[in-house]
Amino acid sequence: MNNSKKQPNVVVIGGGTGMPVLLRGLKDLPIDLTALVTVADDGGSTGRLRNEMAMPAPGDIRNVIAALSDAEPMLLELFQHRFKVGNGLSGHSMGNLLLAAMTSVTGNFFTGIKEISRVLNVKGEIFPISNDDMSLKAKMEDGTIVSGESSIPLANKKIERVFLSPQPIQPLPNAVEAIEKADLVVVSPGSLYTSILPNLIIPQIDVALSNTKANVVYVCNVMTQAGETTGFTASDHVKAIRDHIGPDCIDSIIVHNEPIRKQVREVYAEENAEPVIYDTERLLDMGLEIIESDIIDPRRTTLRHNTKKIAKLLYSMLDNT
Repeated sequence: MNNSKKQPNVVVIGGGTGMPVLLRGLKDLPIDLTALVTVADDGGSTGRLRNEMAMPAPGDIRNVIAALSDAEPMLLELFQHRFKVGNGLSGHSMGNLLLAAMTSVTGNFFTGIKEISRVLNVKGEIFPISNDDMSLKAKMEDGTIVSGESSIPLANKKIERVFLSPQPIQPLPNAVEAIEKADLVVVSPGSLYTSILPNLIIPQIDVALSNTKANVVYVCNVMTQAGETTGFTASDHVKAIRDHIGPDCIDSIIVHNEPIRKQVREVYAEENAEPVIYDTERLLDMGLEIIESDIIDPRRTTLRHNTKKIAKLLYSMLDNT
């Protein structure tokens, strides 16, 4: 490869199940890849470790490390292993325990991530959006406040806005710098209020997103999510992001433009989820560039973006930056 030409910097922001899907496809492309990952999760193994060790949430970081790792399959299987036996380890994931141990050994969550990334041969860089132990809260439209990332969707009320506590939350300087230097910033699909917005509302991150010279593209969710985005169209997703961090933060949106199979819709209907409607006129009125494509994996009953298709689409956007 000719090293005289600098590889483009691509930054992916997110958490949950959508982010690793994007990263698996992007990691083999000729780009400098950075993942900025949410640390506001408080469920399951992650929640227990947070309570016992006062550390940021390791769960989403663990999944991103696994997605970007080129380690032996057996080592990755071990890293993602979840203990099932009924003892003190039950429900814990091995990777979460390793991240907790490495945080303890190095005295710093971010340093712990760097060391585990080295051991597992991770391609690209992984930054927690903050080194702080934080809690996500939501103000509902009826005025009630719900605390905790895992409790917010269960309240089944319309969310007005989410915020973090305790304030002030400090962003990781590397995360802010990555956005400022990016050629393309990708906001991954995922739970809008509990996986995506907790990253974007962190002080300085919101400003960096509005000021970056990079094209900021949002990969829109394919289905709505009960308790978070019931009845949301594509433009409602973008509006929620803009309402939280300002009008200049999202430039483009990627939407899936093929019908979703009846069997798949029926599975999701049981969870009160339905396909996100792409209201093109309103998206254009918001000044967004719309990129439409068939980007889901057709073989699955759980809808996921197709790793290779979405990576190819995102890479093609770099020609225009």
